[in-house]
Amino acid sequence: MIPPGHIDYRCDGPLATLTLDNPQVDNRIDAAMAEELRDACGTICQDDSVRLVVITGKGISFSVGRTDLADCQGPAGGLDSVLKHQAAASLAELPVPVLAAVNGDALDQGLELALAADLRIAAADARFGFDGLGQGPIPWDGGTQRLPRLIGPSWALDMILTGRMIDANLALEIGLVNCVVPADKLLNETRKLAEKVLAGAPIAARYAKEAVQKGMDLPLDQGLRLEADLNILLHSTSDRAEGLQAFREKRDAKFSGR
Repeated sequence: MIPPGHIDYRCDGPLATLTLDNPQVDNRIDAAMAEELRDACGTICQDDSVRLVVITGKGISFSVGRTDLADCQGPAGGLDSVLKHQAAASLAELPVPVLAAVNGDALDQGLELALAADLRIAAADARFGFDGLGQGPIPWDGGTQRLPRLIGPSWALDMILTGRMIDANLALEIGLVNCVVPADKLLNETRKLAEKVLAGAPIAARYAKEAVQKGMDLPLDQGLRLEADLNILLHSTSDRAEGLQAFREKRDAKFSGR
């Protein structure tokens, strides 16, 4: 059980939902919220029943802004402050697929959090961007690494160096989000996308995520070997046998996660 705070954590069967719940400050991530998010991700990792995570924001913003670390550095120095405020890595490292339902602006650390998800569905009025370098620091919650891996170095540097804010349609065009929907339909469309993911075999979904994420950091031949090894592991699972049997019988598979 996650104690009450600024992360609303709920489970509905195999679906876990994390809601950033501090709309008075546009769900800006401070040290306390970052710690709550890390704790929630730790709880999800220990719950084998969770097969998909959705993260969204309460109110009109997904998450906007970032803490000025210059105002909160302790005796241990800058690195200690960065680690206390980072949240994206815990989300990115979840073994199950993560879907970000971007209900409004995702700016600065809010964008870095959205980048840590595997899929992003955005409300049509959402904006994405960094505040530029006018405030001094560069993105420090994974933005300089995850953004170019997603949209390429040219667009990533454009957004980071100039502080360009892009709308949802441009975000879709450059591959920053997977789809854009009217704001009043975001909840329903997120549910539909979640149902599609949950319809697949849970172990296969985990292995597919592992193959893509780890494979991007490997030479092609090693990535192909990883893909093959994971497929071999899948052949020994009950879900694999159930999938084949369901195909033969022309029915929906009933996966057990084993």
